[in-house]
Amino acid sequence: MTPDELAAAGLRYDVSGDVATVTLSRPEVRNAQTPTMWRGLAVIGDEVPDEVRVIVVRGEGQSFSAGLDRAMLDPATSADDPESVVGLLGRSDEEISEAVDRFQRGFTWLRDPRFVSVAVVQGHAIGAGFQLALSCDLRVVGDDAQFCMKEAALGLVPDLTGTKPLVESVGYARALELCATARVVGAAEALEIGLATVVCPVADLDGALADLVGALTAPMAGAVRETKALLLATSGRSLDEQRRFERQAQIRRFRELAGLMAAGGS
Repeated sequence: MTPDELAAAGLRYDVSGDVATVTLSRPEVRNAQTPTMWRGLAVIGDEVPDEVRVIVVRGEGQSFSAGLDRAMLDPATSADDPESVVGLLGRSDEEISEAVDRFQRGFTWLRDPRFVSVAVVQGHAIGAGFQLALSCDLRVVGDDAQFCMKEAALGLVPDLTGTKPLVESVGYARALELCATARVVGAAEALEIGLATVVCPVADLDGALADLVGALTAPMAGAVRETKALLLATSGRSLDEQRRFERQAQIRRFRELAGLMAAGGS
């Protein structure tokens, strides 16, 4: 997508060396999300260069994202939009499923083992905003952050891939409580229950992010990528299966290191 097309979707995308930054850029509505934004995120995911090692996702202004743009729920403003919530109601189950699948792709690419994804969260991370933060591997959180899985209060369920990482982060019982009650979790509790990687004053977010990015890019890229791939797959494998994949990954690391040593000695 061109910068103008991204801007129309409420997004900015910048690549600097081995770090790419995706910015939700609708500060006038606290970076509320739309289907157009989700499609834009999916396109960005398809275009990430191989040399990128860290993806940073953040929001412009004082909020990460206040969630779904409420205009998508208003029949007066979105009834003719086939991908709005209102517009989807008149379609078949298969068509609705296909549309939501397209939306979800704007979130799933952030789990790609080629890079580590980091959400920088300040202010509101509500509903779809919470799920976008959960799609990232790590979360650097300002002390003013408010997380809330709002969907149940709207008669909906979280469907933008947030349920699995939420359970993995905080456990089933806590995840159920957060989703069913739609209560707000502040920054201190987010750190305590495993939602936040680090919490700091909002003024220190950029410094905390720089420290984390520096630490993530210090090891060899291949080692981090192999490790992320191993960790992502643990829940679906037995111990014996995981042991086998660890051995295979380590052999690949040995081969790369041996090649580097040979090249250095020649």
